[in-house]
Amino acid sequence: MPVFEVNQVVKANLEIVWSFFTDPTNLSVITPADMGFVIKFPLKPTTIYPGMIIKYKVSPLLSIPVEWVTEIAHVDDRHIFVDTQLKGPFKLWHHQHIFKDMGEVTEMTDIVNYEMPFGRLGDLLAGRMVRKRLDRIFKYRQDVVERIFNK
Repeated sequence: MPVFEVNQVVKANLEIVWSFFTDPTNLSVITPADMGFVIKFPLKPTTIYPGMIIKYKVSPLLSIPVEWVTEIAHVDDRHIFVDTQLKGPFKLWHHQHIFKDMGEVTEMTDIVNYEMPFGRLGDLLAGRMVRKRLDRIFKYRQDVVERIFNK
Protein backbone atom coordinates (compact mmCIF):
# COMPACT_ATOMS: atom_id res chain seq x y z
CA MET A 1 0.00 0.00 0.00
CA PRO A 2 1.44 3.40 -0.93
CA VAL A 3 2.21 5.77 1.95
CA PHE A 4 2.67 9.49 1.50
CA GLU A 5 4.27 11.50 4.32
CA VAL A 6 5.14 15.17 4.65
CA ASN A 7 6.30 17.36 7.57
CA GLN A 8 6.14 21.10 8.11
CA VAL A 9 7.06 23.41 10.97
CA VAL A 10 4.61 26.28 11.36
CA LYS A 11 5.58 29.49 13.15
CA ALA A 12 2.46 29.59 15.28
CA ASN A 13 1.44 27.97 18.53
CA LEU A 14 -0.48 24.72 18.58
CA GLU A 15 -3.81 26.33 19.52
CA ILE A 16 -3.83 28.56 16.41
CA VAL A 17 -2.64 25.82 14.03
CA TRP A 18 -5.07 23.23 15.42
CA SER A 19 -7.96 25.68 15.14
CA PHE A 20 -7.17 26.41 11.48
CA PHE A 21 -6.77 22.77 10.40
CA THR A 22 -9.78 21.44 12.28
CA ASP A 23 -12.15 23.82 10.47
CA PRO A 24 -13.08 21.92 7.26
CA THR A 25 -13.99 25.15 5.46
CA ASN A 26 -10.25 26.02 5.42
CA LEU A 27 -9.64 23.07 3.07
CA SER A 28 -10.57 25.28 0.14
CA VAL A 29 -7.87 27.77 1.21
CA ILE A 30 -5.10 25.13 1.13
CA THR A 31 -6.21 23.27 -2.02
CA PRO A 32 -4.96 24.27 -5.49
CA ALA A 33 -7.59 26.14 -7.50
CA ASP A 34 -7.19 23.85 -10.52
CA MET A 35 -8.69 20.99 -8.49
CA GLY A 36 -12.12 22.65 -8.59
CA PHE A 37 -12.50 21.97 -4.87
CA VAL A 38 -15.92 22.90 -3.47
CA ILE A 39 -17.14 22.01 0.00
CA LYS A 40 -20.74 20.79 -0.13
CA PHE A 41 -21.08 20.09 3.60
CA PRO A 42 -20.56 21.68 6.10
CA LEU A 43 -21.06 25.08 4.51
CA LYS A 44 -20.12 27.25 7.48
CA PRO A 45 -17.10 27.20 9.78
CA THR A 46 -17.19 24.50 12.42
CA THR A 47 -14.82 22.26 14.34
CA ILE A 48 -14.34 18.61 13.45
CA TYR A 49 -15.52 15.82 15.72
CA PRO A 50 -15.40 12.01 15.53
CA GLY A 51 -18.04 10.76 13.10
CA MET A 52 -18.31 14.08 11.25
CA ILE A 53 -19.07 13.68 7.55
CA ILE A 54 -17.52 16.13 5.08
CA LYS A 55 -18.67 16.25 1.45
CA TYR A 56 -16.73 17.85 -1.40
CA LYS A 57 -16.72 18.08 -5.14
CA VAL A 58 -13.20 17.86 -6.49
CA SER A 59 -11.41 17.18 -9.77
CA PRO A 60 -8.29 15.33 -8.65
CA LEU A 61 -7.25 13.97 -12.04
CA LEU A 62 -7.85 14.99 -15.65
CA SER A 63 -10.37 17.70 -14.57
CA ILE A 64 -13.02 15.02 -14.03
CA PRO A 65 -15.29 16.11 -11.14
CA VAL A 66 -16.04 13.52 -8.46
CA GLU A 67 -17.91 13.56 -5.19
CA TRP A 68 -15.61 12.87 -2.27
CA VAL A 69 -17.09 12.01 1.12
CA THR A 70 -14.84 11.63 4.15
CA GLU A 71 -15.48 10.84 7.77
CA ILE A 72 -13.49 12.15 10.69
CA ALA A 73 -12.67 8.76 12.17
CA HIS A 74 -10.61 9.85 15.16
CA VAL A 75 -9.78 13.03 17.08
CA ASP A 76 -7.30 13.39 19.92
CA ASP A 77 -7.61 17.09 20.76
CA ARG A 78 -4.57 19.14 19.76
CA HIS A 79 -2.62 16.02 18.83
CA ILE A 80 -4.10 14.08 15.90
CA PHE A 81 -7.16 13.69 13.74
CA VAL A 82 -7.81 11.12 11.05
CA ASP A 83 -10.05 11.34 8.01
CA THR A 84 -11.04 8.34 5.94
CA GLN A 85 -12.75 8.21 2.56
CA LEU A 86 -16.29 6.85 2.47
CA LYS A 87 -16.83 7.67 -1.21
CA GLY A 88 -14.40 9.01 -3.76
CA PRO A 89 -11.61 8.36 -6.22
CA PHE A 90 -9.58 5.93 -4.10
CA LYS A 91 -10.19 2.37 -3.02
CA LEU A 92 -8.80 3.44 0.37
CA TRP A 93 -7.83 6.81 1.85
CA HIS A 94 -6.63 7.10 5.46
CA HIS A 95 -5.13 10.51 6.30
CA GLN A 96 -3.51 11.16 9.68
CA HIS A 97 -2.95 14.82 10.62
CA ILE A 98 -0.44 14.87 13.50
CA PHE A 99 0.43 18.01 15.47
CA LYS A 100 3.33 18.42 17.87
CA ASP A 101 3.51 21.37 20.26
CA MET A 102 6.99 22.86 20.17
CA GLY A 103 6.25 26.06 22.11
CA GLU A 104 6.21 29.00 19.71
CA VAL A 105 6.05 26.68 16.68
CA THR A 106 4.03 23.61 15.76
CA GLU A 107 5.29 20.60 13.84
CA MET A 108 2.71 19.07 11.50
CA THR A 109 2.99 15.64 9.94
CA ASP A 110 0.59 14.25 7.37
CA ILE A 111 0.60 10.52 6.73
CA VAL A 112 -1.66 9.29 3.95
CA ASN A 113 -2.19 5.59 3.29
CA TYR A 114 -4.05 5.10 0.04
CA GLU A 115 -4.94 2.46 -2.51
CA MET A 116 -5.87 2.99 -6.10
CA PRO A 117 -9.09 1.50 -7.47
CA PHE A 118 -8.75 -1.58 -9.68
CA GLY A 119 -5.80 -2.96 -7.69
CA ARG A 120 -2.55 -3.49 -9.55
CA LEU A 121 -4.07 -2.27 -12.81
CA GLY A 122 -5.03 1.03 -11.16
CA ASP A 123 -1.48 1.35 -9.82
CA LEU A 124 0.01 0.71 -13.24
CA LEU A 125 -2.32 3.11 -15.05
CA ALA A 126 -2.42 6.01 -12.59
CA GLY A 127 -0.20 5.31 -9.57
CA ARG A 128 2.74 7.46 -10.67
CA MET A 129 0.42 10.29 -11.74
CA VAL A 130 -1.42 10.20 -8.40
CA ARG A 131 1.85 10.30 -6.46
CA LYS A 132 2.99 13.36 -8.45
CA ARG A 133 -0.39 14.99 -7.87
CA LEU A 134 -0.16 14.37 -4.11
CA ASP A 135 3.33 15.88 -4.10
CA ARG A 136 2.02 18.97 -5.89
CA ILE A 137 -1.08 19.32 -3.69
CA PHE A 138 0.90 19.10 -0.46
CA LYS A 139 3.63 21.43 -1.79
CA TYR A 140 0.91 23.95 -2.58
CA ARG A 141 -0.52 23.48 0.90
CA GLN A 142 2.89 23.99 2.50
CA ASP A 143 3.37 27.21 0.52
CA VAL A 144 -0.04 28.56 1.56
CA VAL A 145 0.53 27.63 5.20
CA GLU A 146 3.92 29.35 5.02
CA ARG A 147 2.29 32.55 3.72
CA ILE A 148 -0.50 32.47 6.33
CA PHE A 149 1.51 31.61 9.44
CA ASN A 150 5.21 32.16 8.80
CA LYS A 151 5.13 35.89 8.07
